[in-house]
Amino acid sequence: MAAVLAAALIAGGVGGGVGFWAADQRDNSGSTTVASTGDAKTDSRAPDSVAGIANKALPSVVTIEAQGQGGDGSTGTGFVYDKQGHILTNNHVVASAAEGGKLTVTFSNGKKYEATVVGRAKGYDVAVIKLKNPSDAKLTPLPLGDSDKTAVGDATVAIGAPFGLSGTVTTGIVSAKNRPVSSSEGGGAGGSASASYMSALQTDASINPGNSGGPLLNGQGAVIGINSAIQPAGGGGGGGFGGQQQAGSIGLGFAIPINQAKDVADQLIKTGKPVYPVIEATVNMKSTGDGATIANNGTTDGTPAITPGGPADKAGLKPGDTITKMDDTIIDSGPTLISEIWTHHPGDKVTLTYTRDGKQSTTQVTLGQRTGDS
Repeated sequence: MAAVLAAALIAGGVGGGVGFWAADQRDNSGSTTVASTGDAKTDSRAPDSVAGIANKALPSVVTIEAQGQGGDGSTGTGFVYDKQGHILTNNHVVASAAEGGKLTVTFSNGKKYEATVVGRAKGYDVAVIKLKNPSDAKLTPLPLGDSDKTAVGDATVAIGAPFGLSGTVTTGIVSAKNRPVSSSEGGGAGGSASASYMSALQTDASINPGNSGGPLLNGQGAVIGINSAIQPAGGGGGGGFGGQQQAGSIGLGFAIPINQAKDVADQLIKTGKPVYPVIEATVNMKSTGDGATIANNGTTDGTPAITPGGPADKAGLKPGDTITKMDDTIIDSGPTLISEIWTHHPGDKVTLTYTRDGKQSTTQVTLGQRTGDS
């Protein structure tokens, strides 16, 4: 006990001495803080650093507020597409204001502009809007990359307004490519149940409600996708995240590849209407894992399962056939088939592998065309 007590006294004495010395030093110097000498790498912030990419891109990323006539609304993101004042975003961001509502676009410098809808593609979940009076707006289009050339593991930078927090920058990687995603949130706050389908880029960059329509950039600062959907916790399919969707990021975000989005945007600017490649066959939309099965009895409104004289009919497909592959892509469901078809253009030729009565066959289909949203 004496030894323990002595040790305690010695330790206490040392502690007291150190404390007195430190206090004395503070009194003599007036400050104990140490100033950083700086870091040349940090101070310079190279153009290809995240800070450099964000600094260049932020002035071209806008926050979109959509207000419907009935009072419903949503907040999302968009980015400058060209010098004429076109802004690229998601359909579900602007859907509530598309029919007589109000659209407001806010730039990172705080300037606000009213905008109008140029065209919407519900199935692709892409929309183009245009500033009404862009004369004093600084319009610097974001450079577009090549989404076909992205690779799993490539760096990504997402910019948007998650939960209304404009100008938020997050980072991650391309987690997967050609991820089939279907969403029944295509109408966002507008209340439409129209589904959208995409063969998406998957990223773990943190994206949340309000990031919709914002750019997914690569390590060079070029747009490779439009952030459009997330996988919410608790299962279910990929869900769009407009003004009413409140699920948070769990690291599973999905973006429309920019190559597809550019094709759709150019069509909308040119004609105001989307164009979809089709095979003109009705397939089961439930996810079975076994393929996309052509319906036996057509649709409830009397439309045949396979349109007479259409692409599927000309290729020899029959009701009940199960499509299992499109070119080299495995087809596990109806939504996957649509997602893959929509990565192509009308007139493209694709090879479909299908089973009929237990026998596997292949056939070549020339894709047809549907104009507008049905």
